[in-house]
Amino acid sequence: MFMRKKSRKEMHEFRRKMQMIFQDPYASLNPRMKVRDIIAEGIKIHGLAKTQEESDQQVYSLLETVGLSKEHAGRYPHEFSGGQRQRIGIARALAVQPEFIIADEPISALDVSIQAQVVNLLKDLQKEKGLTYLFIAHDLSMVKYISDRIGVMYFGKLVELAPADDLYRAPLHPYTESLLSAIPLPDPNYERSRVRKAYDPSAHNYKDGEEVKMREISPGHYVYCSQAEEEMYKEKHANLLAGKVQ
Repeated sequence: MFMRKKSRKEMHEFRRKMQMIFQDPYASLNPRMKVRDIIAEGIKIHGLAKTQEESDQQVYSLLETVGLSKEHAGRYPHEFSGGQRQRIGIARALAVQPEFIIADEPISALDVSIQAQVVNLLKDLQKEKGLTYLFIAHDLSMVKYISDRIGVMYFGKLVELAPADDLYRAPLHPYTESLLSAIPLPDPNYERSRVRKAYDPSAHNYKDGEEVKMREISPGHYVYCSQAEEEMYKEKHANLLAGKVQ
């Protein structure tokens, strides 16, 4: 299918609608720029402020939105903690009033005590501004907390896609089961008996010429599988929802 190349004007508008929050909050911020200039850069590029004073007011408002104050605008990135730097990165992403934000492992470089604060901030901003996130992470407990729909990837290929509640109640693909079995819980008794499931791709035993693709097992719940596996997964899904042990 041929796709028309976007014009420079269209790409300019597209970049405004889609922004990114990076994994490393320090490496993604220019150490030679003050916070005011880092956040205002997008505002100036997209012409969202007519004067310097208007731009500064937008920066101050964004800093307060992410839990900082306007006094922080005149400082450099190295003067902040990791959590504060990530808040600056979030403010920079919000500066151009995007509709869609890619959050690439936004909390993995932060202390555990700070991770929940940043995720709660993202959830609040999502509701307040009507944002859509593509939240990329390895921490499945955090993914469940923030996501409405979850896609599980194995070696760059999507193997399961489902509403968040359905995926955790009825995981179907063996790799998804393996990931969920690795989630620790703050319960010593559970941890003593927890069994980690290992995923072996060769267990699928696909035959030459067998069509393996994403198939809809239940409404909105897709699994990368063969036709034979599809029937097995449908039965498994029904049993899991009915509370029957596999």
